[in-house]
Amino acid sequence: MSRTGDLVFGGLTKATAVVLVALVAFVGIFLLVLALPSILADQDNFFLSRSWQVSGGDLRFGILGLLWTTVLSSVVALVIAVPVAVGVALCLTQYLPKRVAGPVGFLVELLAAVPSIIFGLWGLTVFGPFLGPIGAWIGSTLGFIPLFDPVSDPKSTVFVAGIVLAIMVLPIITSISKNVFEQTPRDQTEAALALGATRWEVIRTSVLPYGRSGVISASMLGLGRALGETIAVLIILSQPAPGSAFTPSIFAGGETFASKIANNASEFDSPSKTGAYIAAGLVLFVVTFLVNAAARTIADRGVK
Repeated sequence: MSRTGDLVFGGLTKATAVVLVALVAFVGIFLLVLALPSILADQDNFFLSRSWQVSGGDLRFGILGLLWTTVLSSVVALVIAVPVAVGVALCLTQYLPKRVAGPVGFLVELLAAVPSIIFGLWGLTVFGPFLGPIGAWIGSTLGFIPLFDPVSDPKSTVFVAGIVLAIMVLPIITSISKNVFEQTPRDQTEAALALGATRWEVIRTSVLPYGRSGVISASMLGLGRALGETIAVLIILSQPAPGSAFTPSIFAGGETFASKIANNASEFDSPSKTGAYIAAGLVLFVVTFLVNAAARTIADRGVK
C-alpha cells in the first residue's frame, strides 16, 4: 500500500506547526526590536513608573498603572465569570434534559458573537448607570479597604468594566467547562448513583474532580481574552487626570495596555513615541502568552 498520502499530509501538518511557531516568534521579535530603543531612552523606571510622557525628546513612561488596571479588571471578570460559567456548565450537563440544554447552551455561546463595541456602549449607557448605586453602596460600606475606596464616577470604573468583561468571557469558560464535564467517565457517575449518592454528591465526587484541570485551563483562557480586550474597556473606563495619585481601588478609572494603545494611535508620528506604545504592547504580549502557556500546561497535566 502506498504511504504517499500519509507522508504528504504529515509534512503539511508539521510545516503548518512550524509556521505558526515562527509567526509567534516573529511577532515577539518585531515588538522587541521596535520597543527596545525607546525603553533604553526611558528616563523613568519602565516597570515601576506610572508616568507617561512621550512628547518631545524626553521619554518618561512606565507600565505600572497600565499593568495594575489590566490585571485588576481581568481578575474582577474572572472572579465573577468562573463560578457562573461552572454553574451553567453543570446545569447543562447534569440537570437539564438534552432537548432543553441544547438551546440554552446555544444562547450562552451566542454571547461570543456580540461585537465588543456593543458591550462597551451597553456597559456605558445602560449597565454602568444600573451598577452605579451598587458600587456607591459597596464603596460606602467597605471604603475603609483601599481596594473598595470610592474614587471616581461609579458608572465608569474598573468594577463596571470587570463585570462587562465577565459577560464577554462567560461563553469561553462555559463552553470548555461543558465539554470537559461531558467527558466524565460514565461508569464513575453510575457507580456513585448505584451507591446511593445524590446528584450533588455525584458532581462533587466525580464530575468536579475529573474536570478540575479543564475548568482551570478554561478560566486562564478566559483571562487571556480579558487581558487583551480593547474597545469595551476603552469606552467604559474614565481616564485619570495626568499626575493624579495612584489608587488600587476597583471604583476608580484607569487605562489598560490595550485601551492606552488604541486611544493614542494618533501619536504614532515618530519612532520614539511609537516605540513607547509598542513597549506596552510587548508587555501585554508576554503576559498573554504566559497565561495561555500556563493554561496549556494545566490542560496537559489533566489529560495525563
